[in-house]
Amino acid sequence: MGQGSQQRRAEETEEQRNSRLAVMGQRSQERRAEGTDEQRNSRLSAMVQHARERRLNVIEGQNQHQIQTFYAARTVLN
Repeated sequence: MGQGSQQRRAEETEEQRNSRLAVMGQRSQERRAEGTDEQRNSRLSAMVQHARERRLNVIEGQNQHQIQTFYAARTVLN
């Protein structure tokens, strides 16, 4: 920190200091909230992807069942 900055800090009143610290605290809280939003969005994205995969697995299972039923019926008819 430069001497000019140190001099200004020495001259600031307690009210100014408290105001500056409150602003710093608010910014810090906003950064934490942004991080939380990013984590939430990441979790939601993972949940959506997992749901898609589950649906695909169900569809694949249904298709496999239809194929087996088709071949079983074909075998019976032949």
